[in-house]
Amino acid sequence: MTADPLILTLGFDEVSFARLDALRRAHFPPERNQIPAHLTLFHALPGDALDEVLAGLRTACASTAPFDVRFTGPRSLGRGVALEAASPPLLALRKALAYCWSGWLTRQDAQGFRPHVTVQNKVTAEAAAALLASLSAGFEPWEARGEGLLLWHYRGGPWERAASLPFAGGAAP
Repeated sequence: MTADPLILTLGFDEVSFARLDALRRAHFPPERNQIPAHLTLFHALPGDALDEVLAGLRTACASTAPFDVRFTGPRSLGRGVALEAASPPLLALRKALAYCWSGWLTRQDAQGFRPHVTVQNKVTAEAAAALLASLSAGFEPWEARGEGLLLWHYRGGPWERAASLPFAGGAAP
């Protein structure tokens, strides 16, 4: 039997996470909201390679300093809304991990990476358009801090945390 897939997300500073999670709790259909707000780097790494994945993450986190993530505005997901995120260090980290894990990547994880945090999904197009308009009105870009990586076991709906790995490198440029 194959182990459940692994999901890799970015860990945020407490204040930013609370802000993002409050938006998700306010706008995500409650019956579908089984996980906290998150920025996914990889959706399905092989669960049976947990030890190898963790070894790679420990190495990456040891040489990565915490970095800024700028939330630049909301964008439509069709039947939902996400906040777009911009961060050159995040893009570089994700690219390096994708290179190391290229043989494991699903089609979804191998395609382009557009970092975002989903605050609403699986609603009507009208409800999504209304939230997009509401969030866009007067949106002010804001900074969060990426402080580490979170690895999760996908359990068919809810996620179970497998590891929390803080960034331990020197100061970010």
